[in-house]
Amino acid sequence: MKDGILVLNKPQNWTSHDCVAVCRRIMRLKGVKKIGHGGTLDPMACGVLPVYIGQATRLMEYTDLDDKTYRCTARLGVITDTQDVWGQILEERDTEGITEEAIKKVLCSFRGEIQQYPPKYSAVRVNGKKLYEYAREGREVEIKARKVTVHQLDIEEIDMAKMEVTFVVTCSKGTYIRTICSDLGEALGCGAAMSALTRTASGVFRLEDGVNPEDLKTMELEDIEKHVIDVDRPLVHFGRIEMNADRAKYFAMGNSIRWHQIKVLEKPKVENPELKNKRGRNYNNLYKVYRTDTGEFMGTGFRDEAENLLKADKILVSR
Repeated sequence: MKDGILVLNKPQNWTSHDCVAVCRRIMRLKGVKKIGHGGTLDPMACGVLPVYIGQATRLMEYTDLDDKTYRCTARLGVITDTQDVWGQILEERDTEGITEEAIKKVLCSFRGEIQQYPPKYSAVRVNGKKLYEYAREGREVEIKARKVTVHQLDIEEIDMAKMEVTFVVTCSKGTYIRTICSDLGEALGCGAAMSALTRTASGVFRLEDGVNPEDLKTMELEDIEKHVIDVDRPLVHFGRIEMNADRAKYFAMGNSIRWHQIKVLEKPKVENPELKNKRGRNYNNLYKVYRTDTGEFMGTGFRDEAENLLKADKILVSR
Protein backbone atom coordinates (compact mmCIF):
# COMPACT_ATOMS: atom_id res chain seq x y z
CA MET A 1 0.00 0.00 0.00
CA LYS A 2 1.55 3.30 -1.01
CA ASP A 3 1.70 6.29 1.30
CA GLY A 4 -0.68 9.14 0.52
CA ILE A 5 -4.13 10.54 1.19
CA LEU A 6 -7.43 8.75 0.66
CA VAL A 7 -10.41 11.10 0.45
CA LEU A 8 -13.52 9.63 2.05
CA ASN A 9 -17.09 10.80 1.60
CA LYS A 10 -18.15 10.38 5.21
CA PRO A 11 -21.79 9.28 5.55
CA GLN A 12 -24.14 10.76 8.11
CA ASN A 13 -24.19 8.96 11.49
CA TRP A 14 -20.58 7.83 11.06
CA THR A 15 -17.92 9.34 13.29
CA SER A 16 -14.56 10.31 11.84
CA HIS A 17 -13.08 7.58 14.04
CA ASP A 18 -15.42 5.01 12.44
CA CYS A 19 -14.04 5.95 9.01
CA VAL A 20 -10.44 5.64 10.13
CA ALA A 21 -11.18 2.31 11.80
CA VAL A 22 -12.43 0.86 8.50
CA CYS A 23 -9.27 2.02 6.72
CA ARG A 24 -7.06 0.67 9.50
CA ARG A 25 -8.65 -2.79 9.38
CA ILE A 26 -8.18 -3.02 5.62
CA MET A 27 -4.68 -1.58 5.37
CA ARG A 28 -3.02 -3.24 8.33
CA LEU A 29 -2.99 -6.43 6.23
CA LYS A 30 -0.46 -4.69 4.01
CA GLY A 31 1.69 -3.49 6.87
CA VAL A 32 0.33 0.07 7.13
CA LYS A 33 0.76 1.13 10.75
CA LYS A 34 0.04 4.84 10.69
CA ILE A 35 -3.35 6.24 9.66
CA GLY A 36 -4.98 9.51 10.70
CA HIS A 37 -7.69 11.87 9.51
CA GLY A 38 -7.54 15.57 8.77
CA GLY A 39 -10.38 17.75 10.02
CA THR A 40 -12.97 16.01 12.23
CA LEU A 41 -16.57 15.96 11.08
CA ASP A 42 -19.41 15.59 13.60
CA PRO A 43 -21.46 12.37 13.25
CA MET A 44 -24.48 14.17 11.74
CA ALA A 45 -22.32 15.90 9.11
CA CYS A 46 -21.16 14.25 5.92
CA GLY A 47 -18.70 14.90 3.13
CA VAL A 48 -14.96 15.26 2.63
CA LEU A 49 -12.75 13.51 5.19
CA PRO A 50 -9.08 13.15 4.16
CA VAL A 51 -7.41 10.04 5.60
CA TYR A 52 -3.61 10.18 5.74
CA ILE A 53 -1.76 6.90 5.20
CA GLY A 54 1.75 5.97 6.28
CA GLN A 55 4.34 8.73 5.90
CA ALA A 56 1.61 11.16 4.87
CA THR A 57 0.51 11.34 8.53
CA ARG A 58 3.68 13.33 9.25
CA LEU A 59 2.41 16.14 7.01
CA MET A 60 -0.96 16.57 8.72
CA GLU A 61 0.33 19.46 10.82
CA TYR A 62 0.74 21.50 7.63
CA THR A 63 -3.02 21.70 7.01
CA ASP A 64 -3.44 24.85 9.14
CA LEU A 65 -3.72 26.94 5.97
CA ASP A 66 -6.40 24.79 4.34
CA ASP A 67 -9.77 26.44 3.84
CA LYS A 68 -12.95 24.39 4.08
CA THR A 69 -16.16 24.64 2.03
CA TYR A 70 -19.54 23.56 3.39
CA ARG A 71 -23.13 23.40 2.24
CA CYS A 72 -25.35 24.05 5.23
CA THR A 73 -29.04 24.33 6.03
CA ALA A 74 -30.25 26.35 9.02
CA ARG A 75 -33.73 25.99 10.51
CA LEU A 76 -35.19 29.16 11.96
CA GLY A 77 -37.32 29.31 15.08
CA VAL A 78 -35.52 26.76 17.25
CA ILE A 79 -32.70 27.00 19.80
CA THR A 80 -30.79 23.90 21.01
CA ASP A 81 -27.94 23.29 23.41
CA THR A 82 -25.68 22.05 20.59
CA GLN A 83 -26.65 24.68 17.98
CA ASP A 84 -27.98 21.92 15.70
CA VAL A 85 -31.27 20.05 15.48
CA TRP A 86 -29.75 16.88 16.99
CA GLY A 87 -29.33 18.54 20.38
CA GLN A 88 -31.82 19.20 23.15
CA ILE A 89 -34.40 21.83 22.25
CA LEU A 90 -34.16 24.71 24.69
CA GLU A 91 -36.69 27.04 23.11
CA GLU A 92 -38.97 27.38 20.09
CA ARG A 93 -39.81 30.86 18.86
CA ASP A 94 -42.28 32.49 16.50
CA THR A 95 -40.82 33.35 13.07
CA GLU A 96 -43.66 35.63 12.03
CA GLY A 97 -42.35 38.82 10.51
CA ILE A 98 -39.02 37.35 9.40
CA THR A 99 -38.40 38.25 5.75
CA GLU A 100 -36.10 36.97 3.04
CA GLU A 101 -34.45 40.37 2.90
CA ALA A 102 -33.65 40.26 6.61
CA ILE A 103 -32.18 36.75 6.31
CA LYS A 104 -29.99 37.80 3.38
CA LYS A 105 -28.79 40.92 5.16
CA VAL A 106 -27.76 39.06 8.30
CA LEU A 107 -26.02 36.21 6.48
CA CYS A 108 -24.06 38.63 4.32
CA SER A 109 -22.78 40.32 7.48
CA PHE A 110 -20.83 37.14 8.34
CA ARG A 111 -18.54 37.53 5.33
CA GLY A 112 -14.95 38.50 6.02
CA GLU A 113 -13.06 38.40 9.29
CA ILE A 114 -15.41 37.83 12.22
CA GLN A 115 -15.29 37.06 15.94
CA GLN A 116 -16.90 33.75 16.82
CA TYR A 117 -17.56 32.02 20.14
CA PRO A 118 -17.02 28.25 19.78
CA PRO A 119 -20.06 26.17 20.80
CA LYS A 120 -19.95 24.65 24.28
CA TYR A 121 -20.33 21.23 22.65
CA SER A 122 -17.05 21.35 20.75
CA ALA A 123 -13.51 19.99 21.03
CA VAL A 124 -11.95 23.38 21.75
CA ARG A 125 -9.76 23.12 24.82
CA VAL A 126 -9.97 25.42 27.84
CA ASN A 127 -7.45 24.79 30.62
CA GLY A 128 -6.49 21.49 29.01
CA LYS A 129 -10.03 20.17 28.86
CA LYS A 130 -12.47 20.00 25.92
CA LEU A 131 -15.53 22.22 26.06
CA TYR A 132 -17.92 19.33 25.49
CA GLU A 133 -16.51 17.62 28.59
CA TYR A 134 -17.43 20.66 30.68
CA ALA A 135 -20.87 20.73 29.06
CA ARG A 136 -21.57 17.07 29.79
CA GLU A 137 -20.62 17.64 33.41
CA GLY A 138 -22.97 20.63 33.58
CA ARG A 139 -20.08 22.96 34.41
CA GLU A 140 -19.86 26.51 33.13
CA VAL A 141 -16.55 27.76 31.76
CA GLU A 142 -15.54 31.04 30.17
CA ILE A 143 -15.47 30.76 26.38
CA LYS A 144 -13.44 33.39 24.57
CA ALA A 145 -14.19 34.62 21.08
CA ARG A 146 -11.82 33.61 18.29
CA LYS A 147 -11.04 35.34 15.03
CA VAL A 148 -12.02 33.35 11.94
CA THR A 149 -12.39 34.27 8.28
CA VAL A 150 -15.38 33.63 6.03
CA HIS A 151 -13.96 34.01 2.54
CA GLN A 152 -17.21 33.43 0.71
CA LEU A 153 -20.86 32.94 1.67
CA ASP A 154 -23.54 32.39 -0.97
CA ILE A 155 -27.21 31.75 -0.32
CA GLU A 156 -28.60 28.85 -2.36
CA GLU A 157 -32.20 28.75 -1.20
CA ILE A 158 -34.57 30.34 1.31
CA ASP A 159 -37.65 28.23 1.97
CA MET A 160 -40.06 30.51 3.82
CA ALA A 161 -42.63 27.71 4.17
CA LYS A 162 -40.20 25.52 6.10
CA MET A 163 -38.32 28.52 7.51
CA GLU A 164 -35.03 27.06 6.32
CA VAL A 165 -32.11 28.68 4.55
CA THR A 166 -29.40 26.80 2.64
CA PHE A 167 -26.05 28.44 1.99
CA VAL A 168 -22.51 27.58 0.88
CA VAL A 169 -19.59 28.93 2.89
CA THR A 170 -15.83 28.81 2.37
CA CYS A 171 -13.95 29.59 5.57
CA SER A 172 -10.70 29.28 7.48
CA LYS A 173 -9.84 26.36 9.70
CA GLY A 174 -11.59 26.53 13.10
CA THR A 175 -14.80 28.13 11.84
CA TYR A 176 -17.97 26.58 13.31
CA ILE A 177 -20.79 26.54 10.79
CA ARG A 178 -23.42 25.67 13.39
CA THR A 179 -22.37 28.80 15.27
CA ILE A 180 -23.05 30.85 12.13
CA CYS A 181 -26.54 29.30 12.12
CA SER A 182 -27.03 30.11 15.80
CA ASP A 183 -25.75 33.67 15.35
CA LEU A 184 -28.07 34.11 12.37
CA GLY A 185 -31.05 33.18 14.54
CA GLU A 186 -29.92 35.43 17.36
CA ALA A 187 -29.57 38.41 15.02
CA LEU A 188 -33.04 37.76 13.58
CA GLY A 189 -34.51 37.32 17.07
CA CYS A 190 -36.11 33.96 16.30
CA GLY A 191 -33.26 31.56 17.00
CA ALA A 192 -31.85 29.02 14.55
CA ALA A 193 -30.12 25.65 14.51
CA MET A 194 -28.18 23.80 11.84
CA SER A 195 -30.24 21.00 10.24
CA ALA A 196 -27.85 19.70 7.56
CA LEU A 197 -24.12 19.98 6.83
CA THR A 198 -21.94 18.64 4.03
CA ARG A 199 -18.25 19.45 3.67
CA THR A 200 -17.69 19.73 -0.07
CA ALA A 201 -14.00 20.67 0.03
CA SER A 202 -11.03 20.65 2.39
CA GLY A 203 -7.91 22.26 0.98
CA VAL A 204 -7.27 20.63 -2.41
CA PHE A 205 -9.63 17.71 -1.70
CA ARG A 206 -13.09 17.74 -3.27
CA LEU A 207 -16.29 15.76 -2.69
CA GLU A 208 -16.07 14.22 -6.17
CA ASP A 209 -12.74 12.64 -5.11
CA GLY A 210 -14.38 10.88 -2.18
CA VAL A 211 -14.94 7.17 -1.62
CA ASN A 212 -17.71 5.87 0.62
CA PRO A 213 -16.14 3.94 3.52
CA GLU A 214 -18.80 1.24 3.14
CA ASP A 215 -17.54 0.60 -0.41
CA LEU A 216 -13.98 0.15 0.86
CA LYS A 217 -15.04 -3.04 2.62
CA THR A 218 -15.70 -4.80 -0.70
CA MET A 219 -12.94 -3.22 -2.82
CA GLU A 220 -9.68 -4.90 -3.70
CA LEU A 221 -6.61 -3.21 -2.25
CA GLU A 222 -5.35 -2.44 -5.76
CA ASP A 223 -8.58 -0.57 -6.51
CA ILE A 224 -8.36 1.38 -3.25
CA GLU A 225 -4.80 2.37 -4.08
CA LYS A 226 -6.01 3.98 -7.32
CA HIS A 227 -7.84 6.55 -5.19
CA VAL A 228 -4.80 7.38 -3.02
CA ILE A 229 -3.47 10.88 -3.71
CA ASP A 230 0.27 11.58 -3.65
CA VAL A 231 1.77 12.66 -0.32
CA ASP A 232 2.89 16.09 -1.57
CA ARG A 233 -0.41 17.04 -3.23
CA PRO A 234 -1.90 18.99 -0.27
CA LEU A 235 1.16 21.23 0.16
CA VAL A 236 -0.01 23.84 -2.35
CA HIS A 237 1.13 26.79 -0.19
CA PHE A 238 4.72 25.55 -0.02
CA GLY A 239 7.54 26.58 -2.28
CA ARG A 240 9.18 23.94 -4.49
CA ILE A 241 12.90 23.26 -4.78
CA GLU A 242 15.09 20.54 -6.23
CA MET A 243 18.68 19.39 -5.80
CA ASN A 244 21.10 16.98 -7.46
CA ALA A 245 21.59 13.36 -6.39
CA ASP A 246 24.62 14.06 -4.21
CA ARG A 247 22.92 16.87 -2.27
CA ALA A 248 19.72 14.82 -2.06
CA LYS A 249 21.52 11.97 -0.30
CA TYR A 250 23.11 14.47 2.08
CA PHE A 251 19.71 16.09 2.77
CA ALA A 252 18.14 12.65 3.40
CA MET A 253 20.58 12.21 6.30
CA GLY A 254 19.14 15.32 7.97
CA ASN A 255 21.91 17.68 6.90
CA SER A 256 21.53 21.30 5.86
CA ILE A 257 22.17 22.35 2.26
CA ARG A 258 23.71 25.66 1.21
CA TRP A 259 21.11 27.76 -0.53
CA HIS A 260 23.17 28.23 -3.70
CA GLN A 261 23.28 24.44 -4.12
CA ILE A 262 19.54 24.10 -4.64
CA LYS A 263 17.24 25.27 -7.43
CA VAL A 264 14.08 27.18 -6.53
CA LEU A 265 11.22 26.24 -8.86
CA GLU A 266 8.41 27.96 -6.94
CA LYS A 267 8.29 30.34 -4.00
CA PRO A 268 5.88 29.85 -1.05
CA LYS A 269 2.35 31.21 -1.59
CA VAL A 270 1.46 32.59 1.84
CA GLU A 271 -0.36 35.91 2.19
CA ASN A 272 0.66 36.51 5.80
CA PRO A 273 4.48 36.52 6.01
CA GLU A 274 4.35 36.17 9.81
CA LEU A 275 2.21 33.01 9.83
CA LYS A 276 3.84 30.03 11.56
CA ASN A 277 2.91 26.41 12.12
CA LYS A 278 2.60 24.78 15.53
CA ARG A 279 6.34 24.11 15.73
CA GLY A 280 7.26 27.71 14.97
CA ARG A 281 8.20 27.25 11.32
CA ASN A 282 7.42 30.31 9.24
CA TYR A 283 5.19 29.17 6.36
CA ASN A 284 6.82 31.77 4.12
CA ASN A 285 10.08 29.77 4.37
CA LEU A 286 8.74 26.22 3.90
CA TYR A 287 9.49 24.23 0.75
CA LYS A 288 8.75 20.88 -0.84
CA VAL A 289 12.04 19.18 -1.67
CA TYR A 290 12.58 17.03 -4.78
CA ARG A 291 15.48 15.14 -6.31
CA THR A 292 16.36 16.55 -9.77
CA ASP A 293 17.27 13.33 -11.59
CA THR A 294 14.30 11.21 -10.45
CA GLY A 295 11.69 13.81 -9.43
CA GLU A 296 11.27 11.97 -6.13
CA PHE A 297 9.57 13.92 -3.34
CA MET A 298 11.98 13.78 -0.42
CA GLY A 299 10.15 15.75 2.23
CA THR A 300 10.01 19.33 3.41
CA GLY A 301 12.60 21.88 4.39
CA PHE A 302 12.77 25.47 5.53
CA ARG A 303 15.09 28.28 4.61
CA ASP A 304 17.20 29.66 7.44
CA GLU A 305 17.64 33.18 6.11
CA ALA A 306 20.26 34.13 8.71
CA GLU A 307 22.56 31.25 7.69
CA ASN A 308 21.30 31.05 4.08
CA LEU A 309 20.74 27.31 4.43
CA LEU A 310 17.98 24.85 3.58
CA LYS A 311 17.34 22.84 6.73
CA ALA A 312 15.36 19.60 6.87
CA ASP A 313 11.92 19.75 8.45
CA LYS A 314 10.30 16.41 7.52
CA ILE A 315 12.35 13.76 5.71
CA LEU A 316 10.17 11.11 4.07
CA VAL A 317 12.80 9.03 2.24
CA SER A 318 15.22 6.37 3.48
CA ARG A 319 18.73 7.49 4.28
